[in-house]
Amino acid sequence: MSLIRRFSIIFLLLGILPISGCLFHTHRVEQNISRAPLKSASKAELVSYINSEAAKVQTMQATVDIDTSVGGARKGRVTEYREIRGYVLARKPAMLRMIGLMPIIRDTAFDMVSDGKEFKLSIPPKNRFVIGSNDLAAPNPQQPLESLRPQIIYDALMLRAIDPEHEVVVMENGTETVAGEKGRRLQQADYMIDVIRTSNGDSWLSRKIVFNRETLLPDRQLIYNESGDLVTDAHYTDYKDYGGILFPSTIEILRPQEEYDITLHIVKIEFNLPLDNNKFVLEKPPGAQVIHLDQQTSSSSGGRD
Repeated sequence: MSLIRRFSIIFLLLGILPISGCLFHTHRVEQNISRAPLKSASKAELVSYINSEAAKVQTMQATVDIDTSVGGARKGRVTEYREIRGYVLARKPAMLRMIGLMPIIRDTAFDMVSDGKEFKLSIPPKNRFVIGSNDLAAPNPQQPLESLRPQIIYDALMLRAIDPEHEVVVMENGTETVAGEKGRRLQQADYMIDVIRTSNGDSWLSRKIVFNRETLLPDRQLIYNESGDLVTDAHYTDYKDYGGILFPSTIEILRPQEEYDITLHIVKIEFNLPLDNNKFVLEKPPGAQVIHLDQQTSSSSGGRD
Protein backbone atom coordinates (compact mmCIF):
# COMPACT_ATOMS: atom_id res chain seq x y z
CA MET A 1 0.00 0.00 0.00
CA SER A 2 1.43 3.35 -0.98
CA LEU A 3 2.17 6.03 1.60
CA ILE A 4 -0.37 8.42 0.05
CA ARG A 5 -3.11 5.79 0.25
CA ARG A 6 -2.31 5.06 3.92
CA PHE A 7 -2.65 8.75 4.84
CA SER A 8 -5.95 8.92 2.91
CA ILE A 9 -7.39 6.05 4.99
CA ILE A 10 -6.24 7.66 8.27
CA PHE A 11 -7.82 11.00 7.38
CA LEU A 12 -11.04 9.21 6.36
CA LEU A 13 -11.22 7.40 9.72
CA LEU A 14 -10.60 10.61 11.66
CA GLY A 15 -13.43 12.21 9.74
CA ILE A 16 -15.90 9.37 10.37
CA LEU A 17 -15.22 8.48 14.03
CA PRO A 18 -16.31 11.82 15.60
CA ILE A 19 -19.60 11.55 13.69
CA SER A 20 -20.27 8.06 15.03
CA GLY A 21 -19.59 9.18 18.62
CA CYS A 22 -17.78 5.96 19.46
CA LEU A 23 -14.37 7.46 20.25
CA PHE A 24 -15.01 10.98 21.57
CA HIS A 25 -17.12 12.06 24.52
CA THR A 26 -17.84 15.59 25.74
CA HIS A 27 -18.67 16.25 29.40
CA ARG A 28 -19.16 19.28 31.61
CA VAL A 29 -16.32 20.47 33.85
CA GLU A 30 -17.41 21.67 37.28
CA GLN A 31 -16.33 25.24 37.98
CA ASN A 32 -14.18 25.49 41.13
CA ILE A 33 -13.39 29.18 40.82
CA SER A 34 -15.01 31.70 43.15
CA ARG A 35 -17.29 34.19 41.39
CA ALA A 36 -17.30 36.65 44.31
CA PRO A 37 -16.62 40.28 43.34
CA LEU A 38 -12.96 41.09 43.95
CA LYS A 39 -11.31 44.35 44.93
CA SER A 40 -8.06 45.67 43.49
CA ALA A 41 -5.12 47.38 45.16
CA SER A 42 -1.55 48.33 44.32
CA LYS A 43 1.55 47.27 46.21
CA ALA A 44 1.88 50.78 47.65
CA GLU A 45 -1.72 50.68 48.91
CA LEU A 46 -1.27 47.31 50.63
CA VAL A 47 1.99 48.37 52.27
CA SER A 48 0.32 51.60 53.40
CA TYR A 49 -2.50 49.56 54.97
CA ILE A 50 -0.02 47.34 56.85
CA ASN A 51 1.90 50.33 58.20
CA SER A 52 -1.15 52.40 59.13
CA GLU A 53 -2.84 49.53 60.98
CA ALA A 54 0.40 48.69 62.79
CA ALA A 55 0.74 52.32 63.91
CA LYS A 56 -2.76 52.29 65.42
CA VAL A 57 -1.93 49.63 68.01
CA GLN A 58 0.58 50.31 70.81
CA THR A 59 -0.89 48.10 73.53
CA MET A 60 -3.42 45.30 73.64
CA GLN A 61 -5.18 43.43 76.41
CA ALA A 62 -7.56 40.64 75.55
CA THR A 63 -9.62 37.88 77.06
CA VAL A 64 -9.44 34.82 74.81
CA ASP A 65 -10.59 31.24 74.55
CA ILE A 66 -7.69 29.01 73.53
CA ASP A 67 -7.83 25.78 71.55
CA THR A 68 -4.55 23.91 71.26
CA SER A 69 -3.49 20.76 69.43
CA VAL A 70 -0.11 19.08 69.69
CA GLY A 71 1.24 16.47 67.29
CA GLY A 72 1.12 15.50 63.65
CA ALA A 73 2.73 13.19 61.12
CA ARG A 74 6.12 13.07 62.85
CA LYS A 75 4.67 12.31 66.28
CA GLY A 76 2.08 9.93 64.86
CA ARG A 77 -0.76 11.31 66.97
CA VAL A 78 -2.55 14.55 67.80
CA THR A 79 -3.62 15.64 71.29
CA GLU A 80 -6.20 18.42 71.57
CA TYR A 81 -6.86 20.80 74.46
CA ARG A 82 -10.18 22.63 74.12
CA GLU A 83 -11.61 25.86 75.50
CA ILE A 84 -8.90 27.07 77.85
CA ARG A 85 -9.72 30.60 79.03
CA GLY A 86 -6.76 32.93 78.68
CA TYR A 87 -5.55 36.51 78.94
CA VAL A 88 -3.10 38.28 76.64
CA LEU A 89 -1.24 41.53 77.33
CA ALA A 90 1.00 43.08 74.67
CA ARG A 91 2.97 46.31 74.50
CA LYS A 92 5.23 47.52 71.76
CA PRO A 93 7.99 47.12 70.88
CA ALA A 94 8.14 43.50 72.12
CA MET A 95 6.48 42.89 75.49
CA LEU A 96 3.94 40.10 75.85
CA ARG A 97 2.31 38.13 78.63
CA MET A 98 -0.13 35.28 78.16
CA ILE A 99 -1.91 33.34 80.89
CA GLY A 100 -3.94 30.17 80.36
CA LEU A 101 -6.41 28.75 82.88
CA MET A 102 -7.42 25.14 83.40
CA PRO A 103 -11.00 24.29 82.33
CA ILE A 104 -13.69 24.38 85.04
CA ILE A 105 -11.39 24.85 88.06
CA ARG A 106 -9.72 27.94 86.49
CA ASP A 107 -6.32 27.27 88.08
CA THR A 108 -3.32 28.53 86.09
CA ALA A 109 -2.29 26.09 83.36
CA PHE A 110 0.58 28.26 82.16
CA ASP A 111 1.88 31.81 82.53
CA MET A 112 4.49 33.14 80.12
CA VAL A 113 6.11 36.51 79.57
CA SER A 114 8.71 38.03 77.24
CA ASP A 115 10.60 41.32 77.13
CA GLY A 116 11.59 40.75 73.51
CA LYS A 117 14.91 39.07 74.38
CA GLU A 118 14.25 36.56 77.15
CA PHE A 119 11.12 34.60 78.02
CA LYS A 120 9.90 32.94 81.20
CA LEU A 121 7.27 30.20 81.29
CA SER A 122 5.61 28.92 84.43
CA ILE A 123 3.70 25.61 84.27
CA PRO A 124 2.17 25.07 87.73
CA PRO A 125 0.58 21.66 86.98
CA LYS A 126 4.08 20.35 86.18
CA ASN A 127 5.76 22.50 88.86
CA ARG A 128 8.23 23.73 86.21
CA PHE A 129 9.64 27.20 85.49
CA VAL A 130 11.35 27.54 82.10
CA ILE A 131 13.74 30.36 81.18
CA GLY A 132 15.39 30.93 77.80
CA SER A 133 16.24 33.29 74.97
CA ASN A 134 13.43 34.23 72.59
CA ASP A 135 15.30 32.92 69.57
CA LEU A 136 16.12 29.57 71.19
CA ALA A 137 14.22 26.71 69.57
CA ALA A 138 14.09 23.76 71.96
CA PRO A 139 10.89 21.77 71.34
CA ASN A 140 10.14 19.19 74.00
CA PRO A 141 7.76 16.43 72.79
CA GLN A 142 7.31 15.16 76.36
CA GLN A 143 6.39 18.64 77.63
CA PRO A 144 4.58 20.33 74.70
CA LEU A 145 3.73 23.46 76.70
CA GLU A 146 7.46 24.13 76.95
CA SER A 147 7.52 24.69 73.18
CA LEU A 148 5.34 27.78 73.61
CA ARG A 149 7.11 31.09 73.12
CA PRO A 150 5.61 34.52 73.87
CA GLN A 151 7.40 35.97 70.83
CA ILE A 152 5.48 33.57 68.57
CA ILE A 153 2.16 34.88 69.90
CA TYR A 154 3.38 38.48 69.71
CA ASP A 155 4.50 38.23 66.07
CA ALA A 156 1.17 36.70 65.05
CA LEU A 157 -0.98 39.22 66.93
CA MET A 158 0.94 42.46 66.41
CA LEU A 159 1.34 42.79 62.64
CA ARG A 160 4.66 44.57 62.18
CA ALA A 161 5.07 47.57 59.92
CA ILE A 162 7.34 47.34 56.88
CA ASP A 163 10.80 48.73 57.68
CA PRO A 164 11.98 50.58 54.54
CA GLU A 165 15.59 50.70 55.77
CA HIS A 166 15.98 46.93 56.12
CA GLU A 167 13.11 45.42 54.13
CA VAL A 168 12.16 45.25 50.47
CA VAL A 169 8.62 44.40 49.35
CA VAL A 170 7.61 42.28 46.37
CA MET A 171 3.98 41.78 45.34
CA GLU A 172 2.53 38.55 43.93
CA ASN A 173 -0.83 37.74 42.39
CA GLY A 174 -1.73 34.32 43.70
CA THR A 175 -4.69 32.11 44.57
CA GLU A 176 -6.05 30.65 47.77
CA THR A 177 -8.72 28.11 48.68
CA VAL A 178 -11.91 29.58 50.15
CA ALA A 179 -15.18 28.07 51.35
CA GLY A 180 -18.10 28.24 48.95
CA GLU A 181 -21.73 27.21 49.18
CA LYS A 182 -22.56 23.75 50.57
CA GLY A 183 -18.97 23.30 51.78
CA ARG A 184 -17.42 23.48 48.33
CA ARG A 185 -13.75 24.46 48.19
CA LEU A 186 -13.15 27.19 45.63
CA GLN A 187 -10.09 28.91 44.24
CA GLN A 188 -9.99 32.68 44.59
CA ALA A 189 -7.39 35.24 43.56
CA ASP A 190 -5.39 36.93 46.32
CA TYR A 191 -2.51 39.35 46.79
CA MET A 192 0.72 38.36 48.50
CA ILE A 193 3.17 40.86 49.94
CA ASP A 194 6.60 39.24 50.21
CA VAL A 195 8.83 40.98 52.76
CA ILE A 196 12.54 40.49 52.01
CA ARG A 197 14.74 41.41 54.96
CA THR A 198 18.40 42.43 54.69
CA SER A 199 20.94 42.32 57.50
CA ASN A 200 24.75 42.10 57.60
CA GLY A 201 24.95 41.89 53.82
CA ASP A 202 22.54 38.95 53.58
CA SER A 203 18.88 38.85 52.45
CA TRP A 204 16.09 36.36 53.11
CA LEU A 205 12.33 36.00 52.83
CA SER A 206 11.07 37.15 56.21
CA ARG A 207 7.28 37.16 55.78
CA LYS A 208 4.45 36.62 53.33
CA ILE A 209 1.29 38.59 54.08
CA VAL A 210 -1.72 37.30 52.13
CA PHE A 211 -4.60 39.67 51.41
CA ASN A 212 -8.12 38.45 50.70
CA ARG A 213 -9.34 40.05 47.46
CA GLU A 214 -12.96 40.26 48.65
CA THR A 215 -12.10 42.37 51.70
CA LEU A 216 -8.51 43.56 51.08
CA LEU A 217 -7.75 42.45 54.64
CA PRO A 218 -4.85 40.17 55.62
CA ASP A 219 -6.11 36.64 56.15
CA ARG A 220 -2.75 34.90 56.49
CA GLN A 221 0.83 35.63 57.53
CA LEU A 222 3.69 33.21 56.91
CA ILE A 223 6.88 33.86 58.89
CA TYR A 224 10.25 32.36 57.89
CA ASN A 225 13.63 32.05 59.53
CA GLU A 226 16.91 32.99 57.88
CA SER A 227 17.36 29.42 56.63
CA GLY A 228 14.12 29.64 54.63
CA ASP A 229 12.07 27.39 56.93
CA LEU A 230 8.43 28.23 57.53
CA VAL A 231 8.25 28.67 61.31
CA THR A 232 4.81 30.27 61.81
CA ASP A 233 1.66 30.09 59.68
CA ALA A 234 -0.96 32.46 61.12
CA HIS A 235 -4.54 32.65 59.81
CA TYR A 236 -6.91 35.56 60.51
CA THR A 237 -10.70 35.37 60.18
CA ASP A 238 -13.88 37.18 61.20
CA TYR A 239 -12.60 40.76 61.38
CA LYS A 240 -14.47 43.16 63.66
CA ASP A 241 -14.27 46.89 64.22
CA TYR A 242 -12.96 47.63 67.72
CA GLY A 243 -13.25 51.40 67.98
CA GLY A 244 -11.78 52.13 64.57
CA ILE A 245 -9.26 49.25 64.63
CA LEU A 246 -10.11 46.31 62.38
CA PHE A 247 -8.87 43.16 64.10
CA PRO A 248 -9.56 39.45 63.54
CA SER A 249 -11.67 37.79 66.21
CA THR A 250 -10.11 34.39 65.46
CA ILE A 251 -6.36 33.88 65.09
CA GLU A 252 -4.94 30.43 64.34
CA ILE A 253 -1.19 30.03 64.86
CA LEU A 254 0.41 26.91 63.37
CA ARG A 255 3.99 25.91 64.15
CA PRO A 256 4.92 23.22 61.59
CA GLN A 257 8.41 22.53 62.98
CA GLU A 258 7.19 21.79 66.53
CA GLU A 259 3.85 20.38 65.32
CA TYR A 260 1.50 22.39 67.46
CA ASP A 261 -1.43 24.65 66.69
CA ILE A 262 -2.92 27.42 68.87
CA THR A 263 -6.23 29.10 68.06
CA LEU A 264 -7.24 32.25 69.92
CA HIS A 265 -10.91 33.25 69.93
CA ILE A 266 -11.27 36.86 71.05
CA VAL A 267 -13.85 37.24 73.82
CA LYS A 268 -12.97 40.82 74.73
CA ILE A 269 -10.19 43.12 73.53
CA GLU A 270 -9.06 46.66 74.31
CA PHE A 271 -6.35 48.67 72.61
CA ASN A 272 -3.95 51.40 73.69
CA LEU A 273 -4.68 51.37 77.42
CA PRO A 274 -1.66 51.94 79.71
CA LEU A 275 0.24 48.77 80.63
CA ASP A 276 2.89 49.20 83.32
CA ASN A 277 6.14 47.24 83.46
CA ASN A 278 4.90 45.25 86.46
CA LYS A 279 2.29 43.63 84.21
CA PHE A 280 5.18 41.84 82.48
CA VAL A 281 6.96 40.53 85.59
CA LEU A 282 6.80 36.79 86.24
CA GLU A 283 8.33 35.41 89.44
CA LYS A 284 9.22 31.78 89.99
CA PRO A 285 6.62 30.00 92.12
CA PRO A 286 8.04 28.60 95.40
CA GLY A 287 9.43 25.11 94.96
CA ALA A 288 9.18 25.06 91.13
CA GLN A 289 11.87 23.23 89.16
CA VAL A 290 13.85 25.77 87.14
CA ILE A 291 14.79 24.79 83.56
CA HIS A 292 17.43 27.02 81.90
CA LEU A 293 17.13 26.13 78.22
CA ASP A 294 20.20 28.16 77.20
CA GLN A 295 22.35 26.29 79.70
CA GLN A 296 20.97 22.94 78.52
CA THR A 297 21.77 23.80 74.89
CA SER A 298 25.32 24.95 75.62
CA SER A 299 25.91 21.93 77.85
CA SER A 300 24.70 19.46 75.22
CA SER A 301 26.74 21.11 72.46
CA GLY A 302 29.88 21.68 74.50
CA GLY A 303 30.09 18.32 76.21
CA ARG A 304 31.44 17.65 79.71
CA ASP A 305 34.31 19.50 81.31
